[in-house]
Amino acid sequence: MKKIIVIGCPGSGKSTFSRALRDKTKLPLYYLDMIWHKPDKTNVTREEFDSRLHEILKNEEWIIDGNYNRTMEMRLKECDTVFLFDLPTEVCLNGASSRVGTKREEMPWVEEEFDPEFKEYIISFPESKLPEIYSLLEKYSDKNIFIFRSHKDVSGFLETI
Repeated sequence: MKKIIVIGCPGSGKSTFSRALRDKTKLPLYYLDMIWHKPDKTNVTREEFDSRLHEILKNEEWIIDGNYNRTMEMRLKECDTVFLFDLPTEVCLNGASSRVGTKREEMPWVEEEFDPEFKEYIISFPESKLPEIYSLLEKYSDKNIFIFRSHKDVSGFLETI
């Protein structure tokens, strides 16, 4: 486990897991949200995002946290390990809503409300995003793939490291 991606529904606990994994493995952690979003709530260009991602992928070791489906296959090609968070929608909604108003390491601003569009994205994630993710995981089945379906699965895995 030297090149790791952590993917799954927002609010599922990806970033909390990524931090715990970083702390245990001492691998550098990169949040795609911190690359894409600027503190003023605008975004970098796709070209800048892709350039920064390519620079990270060149490194010998990393944990990359985030989905960004447009670049997922690029990351899958380079990684050796994948952690997919496929938790129930209600768990993800609770996770996302509970962090409103909280300063987070993985986001350059504090969310002041549970954005209705973001909530809808989470609700539709199992139908709109998961099939594509599972298809890509089949294509890259030579990778070490771990699928978490509960927070108990996550804590159980972390105890083994």
